[in-house]
Amino acid sequence: MGGRLFVMTGASGVGKGTVRAKVLERTRLFYSISMTTRPPRPGERDGVDYYFVDRATFEALLREDGFLEHAEYVGHLYGTPKAPVERALARGEDVLLEIEVQGALQVRKKVPEAVLIFLLPPSLSELKRRLVYRGKDAPEKIEKRLKQAEWEIRNAHLFDYVIVNDVLEEAVADFLAILTAERRRTPRMGPALERALKRDKDLEAELDEILRRSYGGTRD
Repeated sequence: MGGRLFVMTGASGVGKGTVRAKVLERTRLFYSISMTTRPPRPGERDGVDYYFVDRATFEALLREDGFLEHAEYVGHLYGTPKAPVERALARGEDVLLEIEVQGALQVRKKVPEAVLIFLLPPSLSELKRRLVYRGKDAPEKIEKRLKQAEWEIRNAHLFDYVIVNDVLEEAVADFLAILTAERRRTPRMGPALERALKRDKDLEAELDEILRRSYGGTRD
């Protein structure tokens, strides 16, 4: 069986990157790096956080049907290159995407079995506080992000799971619990079910001998 595709999304400033980093420290996932036309933020690295490209490069790959999803957000293009995701799933690896809401809904159409997880702020006011203290956006851009966030939250019912990122460690624990639950679904537990039915003749012979010595024979 191939790997499972997990898609995490949520409003700008909700803490997707922080939660994702903590999750990747604690479980095995292939993290698919997105491509964007926006400039890097301080500390971001090309090929690690995003593939940073110009609009012409992005649009050329788009014409080649090279994206699993793509969207425009606050004037910048974002997309998930298709090939790395398909290769990882074929190898049996579980894959994590961290993408925008529009892109996540595109993935749902193309990969119906994908697991969509929406990261929610405690409130829009708390989200505004985080955006303000992040110190990266002018007031008008913050208002634009908040309007976009309101639309996104109103569409959270389209996702499989919702996690409130109020206390970071609790949000990470919730995310890991979802991964575990999805990995334990019966169709994915085939090998474990097969192993559970196996019998070890040598081990059982030893156990039968113990029973014989203790009770004079085997009992059910």
